[in-house]
Amino acid sequence: QEQLVESGGGSVQAGGSLRLSCVASENLYSPSCMGWFRQAPGKEREGVAYMCNNEYYADSVKGRFTISRDNAKNTLYLQMNSLKAEDTGMYYCAAGRYGSLGSSVYDYWGKGTLVIISS
Repeated sequence: QEQLVESGGGSVQAGGSLRLSCVASENLYSPSCMGWFRQAPGKEREGVAYMCNNEYYADSVKGRFTISRDNAKNTLYLQMNSLKAEDTGMYYCAAGRYGSLGSSVYDYWGKGTLVIISS
């Protein structure tokens, strides 16, 4: 069964750091591009970063967030530094044959992990 499970969310002060993890089932991880998305209260879901062979970032997180993969663990990470109040939201992991900061290309989604940044 294909699944994605996120973890690592929490509540931190502005300027702090968090690392999100997304563990993928074996049959989902290997052939996939994977990405991170977030949705703040009252706003649409937006792409944060994704990677196939290379990494791509939304302008709002460039220089602060780093996406990476550990193939031995079937795990996608999102290291988030210099966090701001506007980074608050539910963060979702996604996987698909193609990568994009747009959500429509992804076939599989996790249930999300909540990030709250207090100013």
